[in-house]
Amino acid sequence: MSNSSIFRIPQSSRLLLQALIVLSLMCQAGWAQSSTQTLFGDFKVNEGGAEASAKPLSYQLILYADSGVIAARQTISNGGRYRFMNLPNGVFYLAVEHENSEIARFRVELLRSYYKADFRQDIELEWKSLLDKKATKPGNISVEDNYVRSAENQRRFDKAKVAADARKKGEAVELFKSLVAEDPNDFQAWTELGTAYLAEDSLAEAEKAYLEATRLKPKFLLGLLNLGRLRLLQKNFEGAIAVLTQAVETKADSAAANYYLGESYLQVKKGSKAVVYLNEALKLDPVGRAEAHLRLAALYDAVGLKEKAVIEYEEFLKKKPNYSDKKKLEQYIAQNKKH
Repeated sequence: MSNSSIFRIPQSSRLLLQALIVLSLMCQAGWAQSSTQTLFGDFKVNEGGAEASAKPLSYQLILYADSGVIAARQTISNGGRYRFMNLPNGVFYLAVEHENSEIARFRVELLRSYYKADFRQDIELEWKSLLDKKATKPGNISVEDNYVRSAENQRRFDKAKVAADARKKGEAVELFKSLVAEDPNDFQAWTELGTAYLAEDSLAEAEKAYLEATRLKPKFLLGLLNLGRLRLLQKNFEGAIAVLTQAVETKADSAAANYYLGESYLQVKKGSKAVVYLNEALKLDPVGRAEAHLRLAALYDAVGLKEKAVIEYEEFLKKKPNYSDKKKLEQYIAQNKKH
């Protein structure tokens, strides 16, 4: 397929995409309206190999959204039980820190159904292995993305996050504005301010905040992703391509960066480039980015490659068997599949 291939994305699909982008950006800061999940579990570290004086009194548990934003954190002692409440559907990463170094990370999926809203993830670690662990942060977070604040500013940041999580939009904006006024170099706070503005539908102000975050930290993946998705929402597709290309160059194994870059190329009718990035997103996160199959199917159908569209729809339904429009996809498959 050449870059000049012309196809049309139905208006309904564009509206759905815009809604999904807004929801994605808001969920990362804890503003999803259906935040009713609870993640809990027992925390145990086998400290048999540690001297008494070396045994820590407590550890830090930090819960990251898939986008990289810190969704919640708490201090826990060995043998305790943690609990994170009011979480939205989605993928999270639960990190364990000791003395400001990450020593373990777990991927958890919260997929709420009508009979299940509590998810248990017990954590059991060995002290000896912790001593040898380097501080690494896989996924969308890297050690370089941490911003060290003064104790007072960290309290301000946490207070602003509480307001954001409680969907106190105006208060969150003012608190993050106060924080960046006190410390203009806090690129994480600028990113949170952008998302707070987004929740108020202040798209221009949100873009300014995201731009400042990426100016301060040009390789800050979360800032790049948020700016790219916001430009998609604004239908500034060329602008989205520019910043999301930078995101992919910063972290080639980011499924989100590849997905949204593919979507951007799809919107400017560069199908051959869209296919590359959408397929890469599927390779990196087959289930989490399953919607890429739908985008590929729409692309193939638009240019008359219905057999390829059938394959994408079938792959999607394997991963999302409870999809709301399952019957419609099955009908398309039945009509266009060659036996």
